Amino acid sequence: MSIINFVKKKLNNLISDKKFEEILHGGALSLSAKVLGVTIGIFSNIIVARYYGPEIMGIVAILNSFFAIAVLFSLMGMNVSLLRLIPEYIAKFSYFSAYNVYKKILKTAVFLSLIVAALLFFSSDFIASNIFNKSHLSILFAVAAIFLIGKTLVQINTNTIRALKNIKLYAFAQILPNLVNFFFLALLTSLFYQKYNPIYIQFLIIIVGTLATAYMVKKLFCSKIENGKPAEKISYHKIFSISSPMFLTATMHLVISQTDIVMLGIMKSEADVGVYSVAVKLALLTSAILIAFNTIIAPKFSELYHSEKIDELAHVAKKSAKLIFWITAPILIVLMAFGKGILSVFGDKFVVAYWALFFLIIGQFVNSAAGSVGYLLNMTGHQIAFRNIVFAAGILNIMLNYFLIPVYGIYGAAIASMICISLWNIAASIYVKIKFGFRIAYVPFC
Repeated sequence: MSIINFVKKKLNNLISDKKFEEILHGGALSLSAKVLGVTIGIFSNIIVARYYGPEIMGIVAILNSFFAIAVLFSLMGMNVSLLRLIPEYIAKFSYFSAYNVYKKILKTAVFLSLIVAALLFFSSDFIASNIFNKSHLSILFAVAAIFLIGKTLVQINTNTIRALKNIKLYAFAQILPNLVNFFFLALLTSLFYQKYNPIYIQFLIIIVGTLATAYMVKKLFCSKIENGKPAEKISYHKIFSISSPMFLTATMHLVISQTDIVMLGIMKSEADVGVYSVAVKLALLTSAILIAFNTIIAPKFSELYHSEKIDELAHVAKKSAKLIFWITAPILIVLMAFGKGILSVFGDKFVVAYWALFFLIIGQFVNSAAGSVGYLLNMTGHQIAFRNIVFAAGILNIMLNYFLIPVYGIYGAAIASMICISLWNIAASIYVKIKFGFRIAYVPFC
């Protein structure tokens, strides 16, 4: 039997599973949107790489890392707890109760984002000069602080749409930033070329995303809320007791995903960051399938667990990991085999990132093969254990980047990322096996 027929047989077995139908349908829709979004994003990156160069690519990457860190402290894990609380309150009480959860979390996140934004705005000179050693970025950090509230609202709203399992709207919300980015990049590059166009567009994306996602959430809840039905209230204590471990987990996830970019930005040039960021974006193609299926898997895990359908939870978790593996494998092979040629599309200066891409691909592949292990733990009340696992990996990541980047540059950053992503996924998979009695990670032929 050929490899193609073997893979085909595995996929057919998964597709014919009725219990897996909702995950498959939602995942397929989300994956289609993800593929479209990634494709548009690649074309946008090619425009930036060829017409604006590695330096601007690097500044955009640093700015995105700045946003990722700042939003983390505005959300405090509440964006993830929404994925658990909204399905739980719908299953136990009503949509009106879930809407009250959303409103309370939204108000809290806005309040926190105002505080964080003010602190970052007045610290922009210090951040640019003393942390990144790039004083010319001070004004960009100050402007980014102003847009932080919008970035926070987008995160809350998109995760609410996801928690309500409206995959069509969530898919559109995911594609929208890439569409706006590509449209204005093409327009401004051809008609109004200016060196910082790609950076200005990042702020425009936030404005469009804030307005669009707020409208989507309002429409969704208005169509579901039952008139005259009392709402079950939620306390701030409950929100923060669930969110705080998720915040620490998200912090360490951010450390693992952004430390390489941030420390390269501190120790190396913007051009090095730009070259490396392209390798990161390509490597993340292998995790696109996992991200797409997590769209529906996370709220489904919460729904099944809180409905006490543990057997079905195990079935869905294992099947989803297997499907993700067999879809991911071809992407891995293509990127490894043709990585240099793919990188050359961005320009000759980017080919040097091939071995960084190679190491990053391995890490992302382990991430995909492990399945939705993080969401399984977060959605089933094991967020503290997951936090501890990711925390240990995050600390290790900082140490590895600190020692490897000065010696090996972008290759050192990639090796650090590969090791840490692999370790936390393996550790979390072992924990699931011990705690639940089933293995979520899929290892072929085992």
